[in-house]
Amino acid sequence: MDSPARQLLTLPVGTRVVVRYRIDDGLTDALGELVQIDERTCTVRTRRQGDVVVPLELVTAAKPVPPPPPRRPRRF
Repeated sequence: MDSPARQLLTLPVGTRVVVRYRIDDGLTDALGELVQIDERTCTVRTRRQGDVVVPLELVTAAKPVPPPPPRRPRRF
């Protein structure tokens, strides 16, 4: 079975993804558009944090996800 990092390498840039990766005190996720991928890192453009560069050696899970739901109209 392929590792999550290897699976990421098969996805085209522009795919919306969620990437779970290790940090000092646990795990965290990056959800957004895959804007760069190479043999060592991937970059995910998130809404809240901007571009997040993730070393592939820290990836524990990754998958493509559907587009976000449309934003709801503002209520006054």
